[in-house]
Amino acid sequence: MEFAIENQPLLAYQGDGLAVGIFEGEGLTKLAQLDEKLDGQLSEIVSEEQFKGKVGTKVSLRTAPGFPVRKVILVGLGTQEKYNLDGARRAAAVAVRAAQQLKCKTLGFSLPGPDPATLQAAVEGSALAVHEFKKFKSQPTEPAETPTAPPTMTLLGQGAENTIARGQAVAAGTLLARELVSAPANYVTPSYLAEQAQELTTWGLDCQILEQADCAALGMGAYLGVAQGSDLPPKFIHLTYTGAGEITRRLAIVGKGITFDSGGLSIKSAKGMELMKFDMGGAAATLGAARAIAELKPAGVLVHFIVAATENMPSGKAVHPGDILTASNGKTIEVDNTDAEGRLTLADSLVYAEKLEVDAIVDLATLTGACMVALGNDVAGLFSEDPALSKEIEQAAELAGEKVWPMPMDVPYFDSMKSLVADMKNIGGQYGGAITAALFLKQFIIKTPWLHLDIAGPVWSERQHGYINKGATGFGVRTLVNWVLGR
Repeated sequence: MEFAIENQPLLAYQGDGLAVGIFEGEGLTKLAQLDEKLDGQLSEIVSEEQFKGKVGTKVSLRTAPGFPVRKVILVGLGTQEKYNLDGARRAAAVAVRAAQQLKCKTLGFSLPGPDPATLQAAVEGSALAVHEFKKFKSQPTEPAETPTAPPTMTLLGQGAENTIARGQAVAAGTLLARELVSAPANYVTPSYLAEQAQELTTWGLDCQILEQADCAALGMGAYLGVAQGSDLPPKFIHLTYTGAGEITRRLAIVGKGITFDSGGLSIKSAKGMELMKFDMGGAAATLGAARAIAELKPAGVLVHFIVAATENMPSGKAVHPGDILTASNGKTIEVDNTDAEGRLTLADSLVYAEKLEVDAIVDLATLTGACMVALGNDVAGLFSEDPALSKEIEQAAELAGEKVWPMPMDVPYFDSMKSLVADMKNIGGQYGGAITAALFLKQFIIKTPWLHLDIAGPVWSERQHGYINKGATGFGVRTLVNWVLGR
């Protein structure tokens, strides 16, 4: 999509379509002049359609010939008290989808209080709403109908010099994550993720790919134990962003990179296994955030982006239930269940990240179905014993419109992972699976502030809502970007 910002009155705009955000219960008081110029058409359509301004609702009308705008769209913002940046993203998504349906080539969009942050959110919401994943669809010889291109959107308000560029960078990072998660496992392999990481060097990132022998030399027995069942070689990805000026913050972001999870010898049931391509959702968010950060170029910050990529497959080489693996910090792990593999790859990733001597580490992982049972499909579980870091991520997520919920960590559930023959097992008891998984990861952090996000639920959506289309969501990218930027 193309965007422009013009600080002009609503009635001065000329184009195919004009979308205006309306608060619930506000009525048309602030649009009296527009309604008058339309000879009361707005009041009439609002009354006929019983448009109240609720979130996600819209109503549109075709104007009379000669009017400078062909279509007028009213978009519901919900109550003024609950309206925030994510409300702007959602409203922009409704507006741009409506404009596409109405075949508008240009669209003016007006929101309340159109400051730079609100306009940036509108850019993000619009770009994300029109995204379609068509990479693997063949083109019909005679298409029944040519799809309507997204309109050029003119945001009516006061923007900063880089408002549009910032919104587009964040959206591009989110869309990269969406496309990586959407693509099948025979396409997005560990080697493909490594190639994508190397391509990000064009944005100024440094990239190092550790091969299997390199990881073995570092003692990454937990990660390589998972990888040994696959015919595809593992790839340990390390991207580094270095901002201009004096470095005052050093951060690490770690993403779980299981490109396909069959469960290994503890094989999953067939139903739903096709979706296990999204088990690299944490890695996708990590690479998406790296792309956005590299384009935004924040000063004074150094960020490491780390992904231990591999498949989890059953084979004659695969790790057995009952095997003992040794992680790179020397701790031994009895593998009770080969389907609890993501935490094994993360174990060595976290040890690696802490050795980089950063100020904080955040990992993202589609780690447990138990977290989905606890929090549903739209909310990520947040696990940390560091209040300051937790507050930073919660604030970053709120601004991003990505829902997280703090979960308990300081509990004796780790006792259920004690092993008779090793330092620990890789799974705990029947209940509290998301908590025991986080407590397992904690064993591989010594002193660095650390936070774990279990994104198993929100990585994928079975419905379209707001600027989220059905399928991969790109969850986590915007939160990570806000965190790195210190927002």
